[in-house]
Amino acid sequence: MKKFYLLLLTTLISFSTFAQEVSTLIKGIVIDNDTKDPVIGATVVIDGTTTGSITNFNGEFAIRTQQQGPKKVIISFVGYKSIEKEVNLTGEEVSFGELKLASDAIGLNEVEVIASVAIDRKTPVAVSTINPESIETKLGTKEFPEILKSTPGVYATKQGGGYGDSRINLRGFSSANIAVMINGVPVNDMENGSVYWSNWAGLSDVTRSMQVQRGLGASKVAVPSIGGTINILTKTTDADKGGNVYYGIGNDGREKIGLTLSTGKMDNGFAVTFSGSRTTGQGFVDATSFEGYSYFLNVSKEINKNHMLSFTAFGAPQTHGQRNGYNQGIEDYQKNGGIRYNPDWGYLDGQEYNLFTNFYHKPQISLNHYWTINEKSNLSTSAYVSIGQGGGTGFLGTSKDTEAYRRADGQIDFEKIRDENVALAEQGLGSETILRSSNNNHTWVGALSVYDNKLTDYLTFMGGLDVRYYYGEHYRQVEDLLGGEYFLNTSNVNIPNQKAVVGDKVAYHNDGEVYWLGGFGQLEYSKDRLSAFVSAAVSQTTYVRYDFFNYTPENQKSDNYNFLGYSAKGGVNYNLTDNHNVFFNTGYISRAPFFRSVFPNYTNDGNKDAENEKILSFELGYGYRSAKFNANVNIYHTQWKDRSFTRTVNQDFTANLLGVNATHQGIEVDAKYKVNHKLSFYGMLSVGDWRWDNDLNNVPIYDQNNQVVDSVNVFIKDLHVGNSAQTTAALGFDYELVKGLKLGVDYNFFGNNYADFDPTRRNDSEDRSEAWKMEDFNVVDINIRYKFQIGKLNSTLYGNVDNLFDVEYITDAQDGADHTAQSATRVYYGLGRTWNMGMKLNF
Repeated sequence: MKKFYLLLLTTLISFSTFAQEVSTLIKGIVIDNDTKDPVIGATVVIDGTTTGSITNFNGEFAIRTQQQGPKKVIISFVGYKSIEKEVNLTGEEVSFGELKLASDAIGLNEVEVIASVAIDRKTPVAVSTINPESIETKLGTKEFPEILKSTPGVYATKQGGGYGDSRINLRGFSSANIAVMINGVPVNDMENGSVYWSNWAGLSDVTRSMQVQRGLGASKVAVPSIGGTINILTKTTDADKGGNVYYGIGNDGREKIGLTLSTGKMDNGFAVTFSGSRTTGQGFVDATSFEGYSYFLNVSKEINKNHMLSFTAFGAPQTHGQRNGYNQGIEDYQKNGGIRYNPDWGYLDGQEYNLFTNFYHKPQISLNHYWTINEKSNLSTSAYVSIGQGGGTGFLGTSKDTEAYRRADGQIDFEKIRDENVALAEQGLGSETILRSSNNNHTWVGALSVYDNKLTDYLTFMGGLDVRYYYGEHYRQVEDLLGGEYFLNTSNVNIPNQKAVVGDKVAYHNDGEVYWLGGFGQLEYSKDRLSAFVSAAVSQTTYVRYDFFNYTPENQKSDNYNFLGYSAKGGVNYNLTDNHNVFFNTGYISRAPFFRSVFPNYTNDGNKDAENEKILSFELGYGYRSAKFNANVNIYHTQWKDRSFTRTVNQDFTANLLGVNATHQGIEVDAKYKVNHKLSFYGMLSVGDWRWDNDLNNVPIYDQNNQVVDSVNVFIKDLHVGNSAQTTAALGFDYELVKGLKLGVDYNFFGNNYADFDPTRRNDSEDRSEAWKMEDFNVVDINIRYKFQIGKLNSTLYGNVDNLFDVEYITDAQDGADHTAQSATRVYYGLGRTWNMGMKLNF
């Protein structure tokens, strides 16, 4: 027996020695072909095997294999062209040296300059980047903002559940206080700062990456980035010739078809990429059918080595039914069939008829010029135009309360409304209740130009101009007389007692004009482990209001109201080692009030006491990077002073509620662990403490003669800010089951979510109660992706199931009188289990 063990041990040692003798070490460094920076996290795999590695912080990789003979090594990373290297494994060390990955798109680096894309371990801001692979794999039937729900500080919901009706909050701030930019061009509404995601519902098809910069962000233009910046980069022009087709289906009749075509860079220097899609469905919520399209066109021309032009046009026209549910509470869902219940529709002539229908088209067209002046300086300029048209429908008339027409089954009785209008028409009278549309059209033109100059090896200057002009048109018009002959419009002083018919403007017609001129400058220092920047921006905003109903022609234009805004911010990042870094940033913003605060009473009499809002913020961050494990910790503190509030009293006078302050502070942690090229884990935790700072006592209300006629109080000190979950967490993994087949699971938790409320209506000193706190909830989503070949064509199958366990939870609510679940209104449940699947064929 001893001889047997000795023989076995000798054999094992022999095999081990033999394996060591024939093993081969393959190593190299992967860098960006243009910037020469290391590419971190690139995948390096021996073709046809599971043997591989990923590059570390320095772009280095090392693979030891016992395989022999000729093999192919594939180096790949999202956004780059893959490299294939032939190698003969003989047991000797193989070094590829520097391997340069080239971008798979033309003009991408130039767009990133205009868009102020943050650079890891260099730009001192908290940042999360979502790549196109994640968007394709995980979006499913989720709305565009919801792809960010596993990002620290983000709370995104579908609100009423209609197509494109989602909203997003970042660190407790609504989209009006989040800078949203597409290719560096701001898209926040110039009058109220809002972002209407239904305008971009199809943009996910052509999004190359989404970068969320929390806090002050890296943007150099004077945009309202209080909560953060969502920086969306679309496709530019594909460097290679080809394209793809996509077809997908989902729950509730969802169907999507898409096509992309690219010429690649041709001999004449031109390159063209086109993408288009159509999406239809019935909607998870009752009576929210939708039809949406998207289109994208990019034409690039490389004039010579110093000049390039790029033309881009994209848009997403859509129409969808909505659920506004103004007075809808939890009991209404329970009585009328559950979370799909929509109180805002009924039947007319046997057809589904929705009270609220949204329709909009907001194309954006830009022409970019990139000029390499010399080896040290560049000028990137984007001139753009956006022409938006559309609006939403609803009731108008003397009986606008839908409860008067509510049937026993909870739906609106449109037949009853029509019968009443027909009876009035027989008497020669107009319709009492009609369907109107509220239209918000606009024309927006602008230019953004960025000049950068490398002053020394370590110091770079950037500066530029941000010029915008916006004209918004706001009116209601008759959409359906619902059986009547006309609608009596008494709102227009220039046409008294107008008998309005379909297409006529009614109720109101006023326009807003906004002029914006901004300038910015930044100095950036980068040497060895230290990088730092200081920047400043200044902007002049001018508001003008036109009112065509309340004034005769000679008085329809208001005075000009001018506001000077400015910002200053700075930060420093220090890489302690190749793995550890720390950063700090701080900034101060003085932001012009929004249009509504300047003209609070829907008249041309502007609010001369309107003041800029002031924001002071600082943030401290730590990061760890290695080949397999990344982690970030951020601590932030933001003070928002002189929030712009106005309050109308007795329908005649308006109080300027100056001095309303809030503090948003918290801690965010996120991490990712890549076990190997097949399995990775990720997670995040975000804990916020967002509160109102102070009460207001005896705020005077003045009449037109500047006499005090009344006063108001606001009691909100120490109450939590509502409308966003203050605690969020996520945990997930991606695993390659077999070659080409990947499974992903995402768990998300949302807690400490207080109902939304109007702080200016908290005027009872005895009522210090918090707004109703909704129940915490968690959801699990899964996704699967399978890559395979059909002949010589690369194909991918996608599948998603969101809210896998069909959890019932509330995402949004308006606080009620006694701050309880029973009194809450405009309650919205999250969607139940939804699914979709699709296939993409690349050629």
